[in-house]
This record gives sequence, C-alpha cells and structure tokens, in this order.
Amino acid sequence: MTKSFEWKRITEEQRRIISDCQHSYPIAVGKLAKSFGIVLKKATLKGNLAGEIREVAGVVTIRVNSHDVKARQRYTIAHEIAHFLLHRHLLKDGIQDTPLYRSHLPNKIEREADALAADILMPMGIVQDLMNEKAEEHKAERLYEAVAESLEVSKIALKNRLNVE
Repeated sequence: MTKSFEWKRITEEQRRIISDCQHSYPIAVGKLAKSFGIVLKKATLKGNLAGEIREVAGVVTIRVNSHDVKARQRYTIAHEIAHFLLHRHLLKDGIQDTPLYRSHLPNKIEREADALAADILMPMGIVQDLMNEKAEEHKAERLYEAVAESLEVSKIALKNRLNVE
C-alpha cells in the first residue's frame, strides 16, 4: 500500500504542498497547516475531544487538545488537515473529534480523514526506509516502537498504516 484513495481525491497542488513537507521526519504538521493557511492552536478542550476544526469568516482554525501526548496531537493535526482538504464544505458548523476520531459525521468521513492523515504523517517511502534501517537493531514489537518513535506517531497508528495487527 502506498497512497490511499483519498490522496488521489485532493488536488495536485495540495499533494505537492504535502510532499514538500515530507522530505524529512517527523513530518512538520504545524508547518503543513500553515502552508494551507490554517491557524493552529493548542487549547484545553473537553476531556472527550482530541481536536476540532472550524471555519469562521474565512479563517480556518484547528484546535488540538494540549493535554494529549505529542503523538496524539500530531495525528489529530494531520486528521484535521485531512478534513480541511477533503471535507471543507462541512467546516462552517465545525468538526469536533473524540480521541477515537469520532464526530457527529458519518464514519465514512472519519475513515477518509484517517486514511489521508496516515498518508500525511507516515509516507510509505520513509516508513519502509525506517523499517529496513531499524530492523538490524530491533526485533518484532520493538521494531514498530522504534519506527513510531522516529516518526513521532503511536505504534498503533504505524501498525494500522502497515495493516499489521
């Protein structure tokens, strides 16, 4: 698996902007948000919210729960950027996502945002290079942990990206 179907749904310019941020890791999601003109804020959100994205008067703002661990914050930012790229028409009412990335939206929309978030944070070329590089020093579960640490994502997110249980 290289890129998701959702990757093909965004414009060539949007893919170029994302790719420009994927030359090193961990992927600079804050810089990516800024590249799309999105305001990024850390905030104390209700305990059941990981993040939210909203457009007010033409300004798109992502708020991420400052109490979440860094890997979760990074994934939340990528997930909300994916909503911006795929579901901008829904932002006027705002989208709030729980820690399991559930919102008031249909599950299909959340799965689409998850797929594109994985493409953003874990480009397969970098993932494969890290898996090969770290395989010499680490075995089994520790290999996934080491790669996830390098990408600053959770081991679960990485294993989902690789379709590994």
